[in-house]
Formats: sequence, C-alpha cells, structure tokens
Amino acid sequence: MKQAKTTIRLIYPQWQGGDINHWLPEIPNPDDAARGYYLGAQLLNFLAPDSGQKTVTVPVSTDISKRECAGGVLDREVIYRQSKAALDILNTENPDRIVTLGGECSTSVVPFTYLAHKYNGDVAMVWIDAHPDITLPGDVYTGYHAMAVTACMGVGDRKIMDELPATISPDKILMVGIRDWEREEIKIRQQEYGIKHLSPEEVRENSNPVREWLRACRASKVVVHFDMDVLDPNEIIAAVGVVPDGMKMAEVVRVINDIAQEKEIVGLTIAEPMPRIAIRLKNMLSRLPLLK
Repeated sequence: MKQAKTTIRLIYPQWQGGDINHWLPEIPNPDDAARGYYLGAQLLNFLAPDSGQKTVTVPVSTDISKRECAGGVLDREVIYRQSKAALDILNTENPDRIVTLGGECSTSVVPFTYLAHKYNGDVAMVWIDAHPDITLPGDVYTGYHAMAVTACMGVGDRKIMDELPATISPDKILMVGIRDWEREEIKIRQQEYGIKHLSPEEVRENSNPVREWLRACRASKVVVHFDMDVLDPNEIIAAVGVVPDGMKMAEVVRVINDIAQEKEIVGLTIAEPMPRIAIRLKNMLSRLPLLK
C-alpha cells in the first residue's frame, strides 16, 4: 500500500538577499524597507488558505545593524546560515512536496534543490518572474535574490553552493513573464546558458507555449516559482518591482494550474511580497498612545 505524499508549508521570511531601500521611497526608514519581506512572508501565510499542511518556519535573523558583502554577495554569512537551517528542516521533515512562502526570491533555492535531489533530477523548474535572476557574485548588484536561478543551477558563491544538495540544469528551466533584463550582460548570459523564456504576451491568451515546453522536457515533476513582481502594476502592486506590461493575476493562476495538468507540481514558491501599505500602517500604529 502506497503511503500518502506529505506536503509541508515552509515559511521562509528571508529578506537579506535583497538590497531594495532605494526602490521604496514611500518608506522613510530604510531598515523597515529592507525587512519588508519578513512581514510579507507572514502576511502570505495569514492570507493563504488553511490546507491542513504542517507549517514550519525557517529561523531568520532580523538584525540589520551590520550588513556586509562577502565574496560579492550581500549578507552572505547570514544567508549561508539560514540556508543550512532551511535544509536541516527539510532533511528532518522529509516532505514529498513543499509550499514555500517567502521572503525574497532566494527562498526557492534550498527547497527546489532539495526536491531535485529527492527525485534524482527528475524535476523541471518554471520561474515566473519579471526578471531572470541569473546575476552572479562580482556583478554590480550584490543581492542574492537576483542570483536565485543561477544558484539553483549550482553556479555562484562556492560557500553557499557547496551546501546545496543538487542542481537543476538550464535545459530544465523555463522562465515565464520576463520583461526586464536590467542589463545587457544578463540577456547575453541567459542566451549563453540556453535558458528558454516566454514574455507576458506569449502567455496572454493561453498557456500553450508552457504546455509544449513541459511535454518536451525530460522531467515528470515540476517546481514553480512565482515572484509577485511578475504581476502588472496597473492591476496590483504587490512587490518591489513595478515594471509595466506584466501578467494579470488571472493569467498567473491559469498558467500554474495548467502546469499542474501537465506534470506533478512538487514545489511551489510565492516570493517577493512587499506589503508597502502594511509597513506604513504598522509604523503609524507604533506611534499611538497605549500602543507604544
């Protein structure tokens, strides 16, 4: 008799991978802006339906007193420790499927590489994002969240990479919703890696291009990353990024559900929530009498 597959909900409020203060001028305290992902992960957990899944939280430091760059990665030592803690949780829980609520984009790295190892590489990755996230240590931007895809490929800071249990090859990665490469070198790098991508326009009417890629992909299981900055800011501003002409919420939901019809989804991450209004309300409430 087959055992039922286990699914856990991993709350992963890591914020250290981002260097985002300058993109949030409406939040005057830079520390509040930097740690916005921490609150964002908690809000996602509050808003997500209760599916009866066991919920586990990765311990994430909120100390912001000394942010240092090491090896071309901002806050590398903290990220390294938190990555090990996340992997320890997964090795202990031994889940078959993982729902990860982040936190910035790098919160997919540990659960996705864990699942790639668990299923002996029989895993494809669909990365739904406005950006390709293939930055490397030594690039001008040192935030680890922009290195998340390359980290899943095993390319990046050696100290962190050596802790990851597996890698995902570029031919098993599809990017959906990309519309901002940020720098020409990133577009060239994506072409050199051979990673396929689809623009928001290519999945506007239907998910056929995604379905076709999945049918041709040599994997029976899929992990899906949903960065909320893929969403069109004319409909909702849910993340730091506000690049125009993004995907509508209904389009993202349709694409992910269509992926589930083609292959078994074993990992789903929702990442990069930046609750701008909630942060401002939190700060307002902290200044009121009897609440201080």
